[in-house]
Amino acid sequence: MSNQKGHVVELTYPAQGHINPLLQFAKRLASKGLKATLATTHYPVKSIHATTVGVEPISDGYDEGGYKQAPSTEAYLESFKSVGSRTLSELISKFKDSASPINCVVYDSLLPWALDVARQFGIYAAVFLTNSTFVCSMYWHIDHGRLTLPEMQATEPVLLPGLPSLGPADLPSFLA
Repeated sequence: MSNQKGHVVELTYPAQGHINPLLQFAKRLASKGLKATLATTHYPVKSIHATTVGVEPISDGYDEGGYKQAPSTEAYLESFKSVGSRTLSELISKFKDSASPINCVVYDSLLPWALDVARQFGIYAAVFLTNSTFVCSMYWHIDHGRLTLPEMQATEPVLLPGLPSLGPADLPSFLA
């Protein structure tokens, strides 16, 4: 039996604000004795340098230019889901018979299809929220009906417990 505690692959959306938090989390896991591998698309993978974390590419279907190569956001996300699911499966299979098979997938909240891939392999999975606690709190309030989107488009400030009064410029751009 191996002394290794486990092997976690972290799947990140290929944008700096998503890569950095997951890379830091991977480094933390590695410092605790886990093998950690960061998986992202071919386009940004070349710029990631980590000594304690493995870095592996998967495909989004646009390997030469990433998102900028796609004709639309919808086309990019659909391709990433389709091609990414297949190439994440290939990555998990690559390590299957190694000394450190992948036994957990930590995935960026923008890539929920990774949970389906993990389930196909019968391995653990957990979502990683790269957004702030403020945004998570806002989602919670929206989900529980305490805050509605039309209110957020009003000129009156948004009031959430524990936070100062928030104006439209303080809100995430996709909600304001």
